[in-house]
Amino acid sequence: MQAFTASRDASTADALWLCEHNATFTQGIAGKAEHVLMAGDIPVVTTNRGGQVTYHGPGQVVAYPLMDLQRLGYFVKEYVYRLEEAVIRTLAHYGVTGHRVAGAPGIYVRLDDPHSHAVLNQRPQQRQPGSPAPQPDFTGLGKIAALGIKVSRHFTYHGVALNVDMDLQPYQRINPCGYAGMATVDLSTIGIQTTWSEVAQVFGNQLITRLAP
Repeated sequence: MQAFTASRDASTADALWLCEHNATFTQGIAGKAEHVLMAGDIPVVTTNRGGQVTYHGPGQVVAYPLMDLQRLGYFVKEYVYRLEEAVIRTLAHYGVTGHRVAGAPGIYVRLDDPHSHAVLNQRPQQRQPGSPAPQPDFTGLGKIAALGIKVSRHFTYHGVALNVDMDLQPYQRINPCGYAGMATVDLSTIGIQTTWSEVAQVFGNQLITRLAP
């Protein structure tokens, strides 16, 4: 990703990489070592994306959109919104309702009823000028998709990871995204039986649609 981004110019076509990684912890550029509680036999890789520590492993679709935001005509905040919307639409394909949480990038589901459309109290809302950033509230929620990006010369890399059917135990070895005790789920643990390949196709199509100019 770094090599592709460093070498590209205004004429370079955008790309979307869909990957499945071996078990790996990745630490964001501002990541704190104390959020890795017990790495054990899983390597910790330092990256230059935003955010804190997260886990990648088999059964997770990792999407790396390598996009030219200047050509697309929108800014980083909208890019993040569109990435999250692609996750939400992918979950909706399986009858699951994905939620945004104020102050915490990524997508979450209700643990008691993943299919509920009821609006969260902790959803992002319009902030008044000068008001402090909201403190994330994960009450009753599990994180199903993590987001961490990097933008260099208006080119994006890194991306978003959607949990499909994983061994979730490694999340207990870290404070996911810097939050101690935050529950992490995948589609299989909330009752959705599918395959990595199927989710990758649905998610990839959603990303292509949502990231279009």
